[in-house]
Amino acid sequence: MDTRKVLIAEDDSSVRKAVQRVLELENYQVTAVNDGQAALEALSKTRFDLAVLDVMMPFADGLTVCKEARHRGIDVPILLLTARVEVGDRVAGLDAGADDYLVKPFVVDELLARCRALLRRNASASSVTVLRVGDLTLNTLSREVHRGEREIMLTKTEFDLLELLMQQPGTVISRDTIYEAIWGYNFETNSKSLDVYIGYLRRKTEEGTESRVVYTVRGVGYTVKAS
Repeated sequence: MDTRKVLIAEDDSSVRKAVQRVLELENYQVTAVNDGQAALEALSKTRFDLAVLDVMMPFADGLTVCKEARHRGIDVPILLLTARVEVGDRVAGLDAGADDYLVKPFVVDELLARCRALLRRNASASSVTVLRVGDLTLNTLSREVHRGEREIMLTKTEFDLLELLMQQPGTVISRDTIYEAIWGYNFETNSKSLDVYIGYLRRKTEEGTESRVVYTVRGVGYTVKAS
């Protein structure tokens, strides 16, 4: 029986109870709270396998909970629930440290699929500690990235994207594959979120006269390779 622990933080009692019931039917061990402060306290005390957080909550909103959790070194996969539909709002959530974003109202099957994708991605993290492409190195355990001796500071989503590309250097990974791996099931693959993050990675990995390592293969996807 699946005993993975899931935290739900949602101030709308009907939504909270519905999500809790659905997850418990899937044999998850669920802890439900109704505000951001309680969510942070729970995350600090218990090792959860997944956290499902509403964006608009009293005391601390979902973005604040994400940022503070990451600041405290809590690396639990986080799925944000929100009524906000603009791409900029989703990018803000991902930049705050969330792993995926689900817009309300949502279909139960999609919620479960996104939860499974986050849990599967977290469980299947690469066993290789250090990935290398040319002078670019990525430590999967310490989550440190260097270009030669220069340390590169990345957000969680930037790191996850670079790690995915560096796991298969020289191989072109399609946009659909990247969206599925990084943002989960049925993320809007016609959005500009991926292009934005590729731009972030290029700026951070190409300082001064450093050569390009993140390449676009037009119409197909992206790859990392030494020049």
